[in-house]
Amino acid sequence: MEDIFKEIAIIKSEGGSAALATVIKAKGSTPREAGSKMLIRSDGTITGSIGGGSLEATICREAANVIKEANPKLMHFDLTEEEAAGDGMLCGGTMDVFIEHIASEPTLFIFGAGHISLSICKIAKIVGFKVIVIDDRAEFANRERFPEADQLFNDNFSELFSKLKVNRSSYIVIVTRGHKFDEKVLEWAIQSEACYLGMIGSKKKSDTIFANLQSKGVSKKLLETVHAPIGLDINAETPEEIAVSIMAEIIKIRRKKGQTVKNWKV
Repeated sequence: MEDIFKEIAIIKSEGGSAALATVIKAKGSTPREAGSKMLIRSDGTITGSIGGGSLEATICREAANVIKEANPKLMHFDLTEEEAAGDGMLCGGTMDVFIEHIASEPTLFIFGAGHISLSICKIAKIVGFKVIVIDDRAEFANRERFPEADQLFNDNFSELFSKLKVNRSSYIVIVTRGHKFDEKVLEWAIQSEACYLGMIGSKKKSDTIFANLQSKGVSKKLLETVHAPIGLDINAETPEEIAVSIMAEIIKIRRKKGQTVKNWKV
C-alpha cells in the first residue's frame, strides 16, 4: 500500500495521470477485502492488485476511460462461483470498486501581470489553484506585486515556454499587454494539453488573431476550443469584476470536468 501512495506522489509531482481503484465494499467470498487498492497508470502498467483475472482486466479497461475522461466510476461485481472458477479463483461474493482519477493539482498559468492578473491570482489561490504568473517585465511579475503566486517568471515569452510544464490539469489565461504578445502565447498554448485556454479581448481582436494563426497552419477546429472573449458574461467592467468572470468560467470548467460518478454493474 505504501508503494502505491509513493507512486501517486510521483505522478502528481511530474504532471502525470493515472487511476486508483479501491475496493470499497466486499461481501461473501471475494479475492480481496475492502480497502484493497490498485494503481493503473496511463501507460497501462499497474501497482498493487484487487483480484486478478477477468475482474482486474475489466477494471483496467475502465480505468483507461477514467484517465481519458477525468470522471470517476463506481463498479459493482457479482462474482458467481462459475465465473470465479473460470479465473481460477475460489470466490463467489460481490464487490464494489471505486475508480478515481489521479492527476497533478490544478495549475493556473497567467500570462501577463497587469491589474486583471492581480485579482485573478488572488481569487485562484482562494479556490485552490496553484498559480504561475508569467510576464516579460520584472517590474510587473515580482513577489511584491504577487505575494500569493506559487511561481513567477519574467523573461521573453518565447524563452519561457520550454520551462513551463503544462498538462491536462492546467488552465491558461492570456491577459498580456498587447495583441502581438497574446498571439505569440496563444500560438504556443493551443498546442498544449491544457484543459482550459482563454484569451482576453474583443471578438474583433480574437477574430484577427485567429485569422493570423490559421494562416500559419493552426486549424479552425483547434481555435474554436479557445474561450475568447474570456470569462462568463456578467457585464463585468472593472479589473476585479473581469477577474471574477474569468475565474467563474474556469471553476465551471473545473467542476464539469470529473464530477459525474458513473455506476457500472458487471
